[in-house]
Amino acid sequence: MISPLLIPILGICCGLLAIFGGVFLKPWLALQQRKMELEAQMVAEKAAQYAAQTERLEQRVRVLERIVTDKGLDLSDEIERLRDENPLN
Repeated sequence: MISPLLIPILGICCGLLAIFGGVFLKPWLALQQRKMELEAQMVAEKAAQYAAQTERLEQRVRVLERIVTDKGLDLSDEIERLRDENPLN
């Protein structure tokens, strides 16, 4: 048989558990969600940077392929022309 004191004790415990969940657990879960959102944003930015860098490298490779495979131009003339377009100084 259930003790008559057990019912109020269980009611108080359920109330305390609800208060604990509302005061501590809910803000903690919101903080964890915000951390995950920020991390996802940083990962997306990093992926965009890698995509841009990959595009630049692909463009450079295309230029080099064009220089190497173009039979009509002399390689040294092409290199000199490119140096004139983009001076290092």
